[in-house]
Amino acid sequence: MAHGAEVKHDYHLVNPSPWPFVGSFFVFVLALGGVAAMRGVVPAPDEGAAGFGALVTRTFLDHGSLPLLFIGAAGVLFTMFAWWSDVIRESRAGDHTPVVDIGLRYGMILFIASEVMFFVAWFWMYFELAIFHGVRADWYVPTWDAATAAAWGSWPPPHVETFDPFHLPLMNTLILLLSGTTVTWAHHALQKGDRDGAKLGLLLTVLLGCLFTYVQFGIEYPEAGFRFGNTGETTTANIYGASFFMATGFHGAHVIIGTIFLAVCLIRLLAGHFTPTKHFGLEAAAWYWHFVDVVWLFLFAFVYVTPYLVLQS
Repeated sequence: MAHGAEVKHDYHLVNPSPWPFVGSFFVFVLALGGVAAMRGVVPAPDEGAAGFGALVTRTFLDHGSLPLLFIGAAGVLFTMFAWWSDVIRESRAGDHTPVVDIGLRYGMILFIASEVMFFVAWFWMYFELAIFHGVRADWYVPTWDAATAAAWGSWPPPHVETFDPFHLPLMNTLILLLSGTTVTWAHHALQKGDRDGAKLGLLLTVLLGCLFTYVQFGIEYPEAGFRFGNTGETTTANIYGASFFMATGFHGAHVIIGTIFLAVCLIRLLAGHFTPTKHFGLEAAAWYWHFVDVVWLFLFAFVYVTPYLVLQS
């Protein structure tokens, strides 16, 4: 609601919006589609079964069905675009007063704090596997087969060939650290009224984020000797592979999200939305990007370097 003569306070009362309901609906469809793609929601119809129900089951609810997953994902992306477009319009209309701006900052801080706890869970799991693998092996060996017991008997598990951390992982570390400097440059340039410098800094940050994603998902992951689906001796690497891919994969997803966040800020900067004194969207993106940088430093130290040094010793 834009400010008018009748408004006597600095708070912004949001107009009724369909996006919370629409977003919740498509998140449910996305979750249902994920279950259908991986395990199926209902049993597959008999071979040759006809009728509308069988067609719907095969298309949307059977094991391996992807349309529902894609519909949910497209709906979530559309909701994000539409909802955040409304927020940008509110900002441009003057609804984000200093009081509202403080609330936005607190909200972003709490969001990043929740993300920290998210990664703490994965690090907790990884450290338990790395430090207490022998204890767990002693507890559960009587009920485990030989391969599972061997996987828990040492860390990294037998037959795991870890990455050389001073090759691709180190390259990605340098890429992210450099991107942290470019996004800081962009922020400081905008504060000083140097819009050209801010645009260049943001553009470089977006390109470095894309480069990180390519190196990780396009080059590093296909080379992983402990990736899912291996057979033979490397089957005992499933525990290590699961913890590795969950921690680094979720970080990679956050890099993609942060890159999109920064790209939107670049588009807004090119459109003239940000000023030296009012640019919280860019500040929030920079906070998020620095958070992603710090998480990667912990991943590099404990998920890449430490197991490599253990195997080399």
